[in-house]
Amino acid sequence: MSKQQPQEKFKTTIGGQALIEGIMMRGPQKDAIVVRQGNELNIDVRARKIPPKKSWMNLPIIRGIRGFFDSQVTGVKALMHSADLSPEETQEEPSKLDVWLEKKLGNEKFQQLIVGIAVFMGLAMSIGLFMLLPMLIGNIFTRWIGSLFVIHLIEGLIRIVIFVAYIVLVSRMKEMKRVFAYHGAEHKTIRCYEAGLPLTVENVRAQTRLHPRCGTSFLLVVMILSILVFTVASSALLAAMPALKELSAASPVLYKLVMVAFKLLLLPLIVGIAYEINRFVGRHDNFFTRIITAPGMWFQNFTTNEPDDSMIEVGIAAVQAVLPEKEGEDLW
Repeated sequence: MSKQQPQEKFKTTIGGQALIEGIMMRGPQKDAIVVRQGNELNIDVRARKIPPKKSWMNLPIIRGIRGFFDSQVTGVKALMHSADLSPEETQEEPSKLDVWLEKKLGNEKFQQLIVGIAVFMGLAMSIGLFMLLPMLIGNIFTRWIGSLFVIHLIEGLIRIVIFVAYIVLVSRMKEMKRVFAYHGAEHKTIRCYEAGLPLTVENVRAQTRLHPRCGTSFLLVVMILSILVFTVASSALLAAMPALKELSAASPVLYKLVMVAFKLLLLPLIVGIAYEINRFVGRHDNFFTRIITAPGMWFQNFTTNEPDDSMIEVGIAAVQAVLPEKEGEDLW
């Protein structure tokens, strides 16, 4: 049976993340972590720390950067929470170093340290795999190509190929198939909610597991946007600092390190711009926005799987837990 393509009655800001046997859902005022433990659902709801509406942190671009890093920290905490609730036989024994650090720092500071390390390692791996590696490979072509735009286009294509290959390989891992099924349950539940239908297993099951405002689409926008930003910014930098051209001839290695550092500094800006694009897409549904979301929608065929009814129940509980007290407060 083909999945129902819902007629959206509204677009919600509610979104989530798949966990180990669960889903984290983020609403306008609350975050909820719902994890299945056998026949029971463990539901943890917490108030969100949101800056005032007139705060400088809500300015365009800046709000995207803030939201990105906030989601990284919150996501890692949610994953750790779901792992703690997993069956004991699947949990690893803490190492002697973990036991020693927890004893010295106390449980709260130890958890903060673990979250910080996990976020740092995740960002470092992402930057190394999806940013530095494509730049190193793209640098090979500078021997034959002098155009900055062409070099950055090659880097961008390499970046996308690596990202697609990484996701496809991850999606084939047995333990990740259930996580991606919970991702599908998250999307289906939000689709059902946005269609204005009662949140029942039957209604949610009928929805498509693809959603235009998924984080997958956001990441693809970041990668495509990086081609344009890197090209324009690098050209502007070389025009403003002619000495860099001299450095490229005198010390090619140092020049390349300077350009790598410059591009890394541009990443927050790219993330902020990508957020604004995603925000625009989230508020509008037309031919233009469908073109923007099409690659991400297609890619979700790898990052989502069809959930079973028990997973859908988790999705429903997660959405219901973060619904705003006042109707309409979660609208885009």
